[in-house]
Amino acid sequence: MTPGDEKFLRRAIELAAEARAGGNPPFGSLLVGPGGDVLAEERNTSLTEADITAHPELKLARWAARELDPAAAAGTTMYTSCQPCGMCAGAIERSGLGRVVFALSTDQLGGLKPQAAPSSFRQEGPALFDEARVPVEGYYL
Repeated sequence: MTPGDEKFLRRAIELAAEARAGGNPPFGSLLVGPGGDVLAEERNTSLTEADITAHPELKLARWAARELDPAAAAGTTMYTSCQPCGMCAGAIERSGLGRVVFALSTDQLGGLKPQAAPSSFRQEGPALFDEARVPVEGYYL
């Protein structure tokens, strides 16, 4: 962890505080280019926008996928107040960002909030492999 990393993590924590002050869950993130320039900042807005996907990490990953070419995206670092959730981690991976630096781990966050209820939806599958593979086969070549 460099002094620069710590500076940007502190900004992510400030953004988290701003999100909370604005009535949202306390999460903030910023995307920094290879030269140390801040490319974009986001706060969680899931409550005020009534959008369960409005996590700052997801919003930045979407921005990067739209605005940066793959080489530029690979040179970025996302600084975030908390380790990205599964949804956000998937978006970060797909957007091609090069690095993520986080303050609180998922385990640390879990110690600061009430225990989440177990998942209430059922998943069933896999099924219909021969049919389902037809539109996918060959796409990733």
